[in-house]
Amino acid sequence: MTQNRTHPGDHSTAAEVLAGIDLTGRTALVTGGYSGIGLATVRALAAAGARVVVPARRPETAERALADTAGTEVDRLDLADLDSVRAFAIRFRQRHPTLDILIANAGVMACPETRVGPGWEAQFATNHLGHHALVSLLWPTLTAAGTARVVSVASGRDPAGRIRWHDPHFTDGYDKWAAYGQSKLANILFARHLDRLGEPYGVRAFSVNPGWILTPLQRHLTADEMVAAGWIDADGNPLPGLFKSPGQGAATIAWAATAPQLDRQGGGYCADCRVVDAGDDDIDAARLWRLSVELTGIDLVTHG
Repeated sequence: MTQNRTHPGDHSTAAEVLAGIDLTGRTALVTGGYSGIGLATVRALAAAGARVVVPARRPETAERALADTAGTEVDRLDLADLDSVRAFAIRFRQRHPTLDILIANAGVMACPETRVGPGWEAQFATNHLGHHALVSLLWPTLTAAGTARVVSVASGRDPAGRIRWHDPHFTDGYDKWAAYGQSKLANILFARHLDRLGEPYGVRAFSVNPGWILTPLQRHLTADEMVAAGWIDADGNPLPGLFKSPGQGAATIAWAATAPQLDRQGGGYCADCRVVDAGDDDIDAARLWRLSVELTGIDLVTHG
């Protein structure tokens, strides 16, 4: 089904969402922008004229993936290492005075118990805390843009989901799916509070559920696990109608990053190129922000 840019939906691609939108002169940053939906997002933004920076834990791999995509540049970044985040932010701010679009897309899903930094659980650290630090350290470039968008790529939202305030790093019994769910809820709450802080400066933030897409994100899952979950059949074929293509998965990301109708709203949770939940969790969002500042030692950097 083909849908136009004015009324995109669940079958749209990022390229269709951006058709007719001119991003010439704009700077975008996409973490995890060299595979899966991140790569599809980068290609669509670059095709629309943006200069797209792709920070990567494996820069050589990113450069190969983006070799045929003009208008991109790759730099080194490990979101699980705050020293790496700080070093990247310094380099970025030296090269780019403004940042118009920041897509917090990189992530890890359902990995074995892994500790990073001072013993942080890897999914919470990579998916949330690293992006909290990155956005905070790049804040002067976002506010300098005049109008900017931050898109936090989350997942499906469990109404019963909660942050484990007493033990966010799962030191008392690790569950890979509970840890993943917490990190994705953190992405939603992060965007919610960031938008409250950013609105006076023209920075709007959104969280996005891109839908079901088979990408390298599933690398920690066995075929048997995906069969048991009903994702693929015994021969490894995706079940019909369940998964989107990477381009379709990137559509809501591109929409949240550029749609003119979102200029005067923010903080919402988006899916299928629409805001599906305006959010009523300001208390938890503010609490998560305080926890993130406490853990990372990094709040919004307000000087140039």
